[in-house]
Amino acid sequence: MLIRQESVTEKMTLKDLPSASPLPNASLVLVFGSVKRFGDSKLTSFLKARYPTAQIVGCTTTGEIGANSVHDDSLQITAVFWEKTAQRATHVKASGMQSSFEAGEQLGRQLKSDSLKAVLAFSDGLNVNGSELLKGFQSVLGNVPVVGGMAGDNATFTKTLLIFNDIISDNLVIAIGLYGNHLVTASGALGGWKPYGPPRKITRSVKNVIYELDGKPALPMYKMYIGEHFAKGLPATGLKFPVAVMGAGKEVETVRTLAAIDAANNSLTFFGDVPEGETIRLCQTNHDRLVDGAAGAAGMVSGSLTEANKHGQGLAICVSCVGRKLVMAEQISDEVQAVHGILGPQTVLTGFYSNGEFAPLPNTSDNALHNQTMTIGYLTEDLFN
Repeated sequence: MLIRQESVTEKMTLKDLPSASPLPNASLVLVFGSVKRFGDSKLTSFLKARYPTAQIVGCTTTGEIGANSVHDDSLQITAVFWEKTAQRATHVKASGMQSSFEAGEQLGRQLKSDSLKAVLAFSDGLNVNGSELLKGFQSVLGNVPVVGGMAGDNATFTKTLLIFNDIISDNLVIAIGLYGNHLVTASGALGGWKPYGPPRKITRSVKNVIYELDGKPALPMYKMYIGEHFAKGLPATGLKFPVAVMGAGKEVETVRTLAAIDAANNSLTFFGDVPEGETIRLCQTNHDRLVDGAAGAAGMVSGSLTEANKHGQGLAICVSCVGRKLVMAEQISDEVQAVHGILGPQTVLTGFYSNGEFAPLPNTSDNALHNQTMTIGYLTEDLFN
């Protein structure tokens, strides 16, 4: 496995990169950047000329994760050459939230194989229900791990874009299947959010929309908890006040981020499913808790690798949430540096700040949509296996 990275920072243009490609025979190129960068009409032709044999995939973000820091309005380009691993890249055009399960199911059928070891997935960040998408994948692929996330647009929530070779478009879902026994994978996911306030039962919801909490309209109750000041800025201010779905042991099972509100129906729309009958609590956090969460996710990855696989070169695809970036602000690179410190200098980091993160739940094989979480999908090759 060979990995090379290029970074087009905020004040650079594509022309500022060296004329020679650092890995012209790359198999896969991951590209994360701002909506403005993806609007460059020369981007796809530039990348294809630079990496002529690669599948080129990626998405827009609310911040790009580079080798050891976080960038805004940049392009982070990561080229991978597989020595023993096979890959297949495919995509579908999603027609909206209601077709999310079918999109995952369709992609899963295209990738299905006895030798499939992992799937990288990137989706539109506004018009796809990430929970349903993953259910679609899992209905076909079973417990094959799916890692990746939902595109961002600098928290404007207007339009996200994805790149698939010579296509740049919204409403896409991209999946890359990775095959063979030489591939080594690991994942980690942890948030760092603390529930507060009384638990509330979801008494009426449909998939990712809550209409009632404890038999009362959901939106007025949510506004009451976050206060008048933050209520005026909804839905954007909701990024700082996610909800935790509480498990049977009163532990946080998943965290959900607010995507939209509907004043006419007094409803709350989230980036993932919030099933009727579940119990939720509002969450809050601080800088140190979030950094500890990111470090914990990296620890999950490190703890699941053999000593031999820890010391070879690997790729960590870090997908963290837009809400974490808003809380940590200018200190956001701290969580990336925490991950890098645990995984070590031999691990190459890339990734982005997203509208939702894909990774298996910790200590399970169940793929899940996470919000407000640092997720890490780790890839390396064991050439002697």
